[in-house]
Amino acid sequence: MSEAVLPQRFLLRRPGLVLSGFVLAAVLIAAFAPTLFTGQDPITGVPSERLQGPSLGHLFGTDETGRDVFARVVHGAGLSLRATVLAVLVAFAAGSALGLLAGFRGGWLDAVVMRIVDVLQAVPAILLSLALVTALGFGTTNVAIAVGVANLASFARLMRAEVLRVRSGVFVEAARASGVRWAGVLARHILPNALGPVLVLATVTVGTAVLEVSALSFLGFGASPPTPEWGALVAGGRNFLATAWWMTTFPGLTVAAVVLAANRVSRALDGERS
Repeated sequence: MSEAVLPQRFLLRRPGLVLSGFVLAAVLIAAFAPTLFTGQDPITGVPSERLQGPSLGHLFGTDETGRDVFARVVHGAGLSLRATVLAVLVAFAAGSALGLLAGFRGGWLDAVVMRIVDVLQAVPAILLSLALVTALGFGTTNVAIAVGVANLASFARLMRAEVLRVRSGVFVEAARASGVRWAGVLARHILPNALGPVLVLATVTVGTAVLEVSALSFLGFGASPPTPEWGALVAGGRNFLATAWWMTTFPGLTVAAVVLAANRVSRALDGERS
């Protein structure tokens, strides 16, 4: 079979995955180079163009001050994506460290860490995020930290299970028998072999983090107006649903598209791993 046929078969068999990849790629580009998509000012509006519906000049319409909604969605991608990435990194780093410590050392330390993890998992992530961000204060960074801490329990539990599985392997026992210290065994054998499933979990958590970051932004805990942020854009259009439905609909659809795309890509990665 020719190499040119293989990409065509892949596109035909997995169109949803390809579309999801394009969506995520577009969001990444918008986050780093929003001017490639729009030249409109996301902060300053034109009062004479307020509350205009979707058109060729304003793809997503305009808001109550005449700002282009599409420009605000595009420029909001950077802030929302940075918060999402920071949240996933916090959950990944803190959760993996706790799981690695619990699984590697065992004993009373394992029991204490896992009881903390049980408490974190007993509370819904969005409620825990809300409580944490209330204590930390407003701001995108605080929102990201709160979402990350609220989701670290899953990483800790998975990392601990993987460490226990790898630690009982023959190659670990052989390394110890050959005189390698536990620190070397941990760095060379246990951690590299336990990290794969945790990385897959990180991709799965991206979609959840987008939703939770947007939810907290919707409630007003994110960036201060008029900074564009996806959740805040949805909240800003609530009072105009009857007359300007596009102010809420298009930012909401953007969040939904990113979440669905991230989940589709994560399922594909999980399938490849298994």
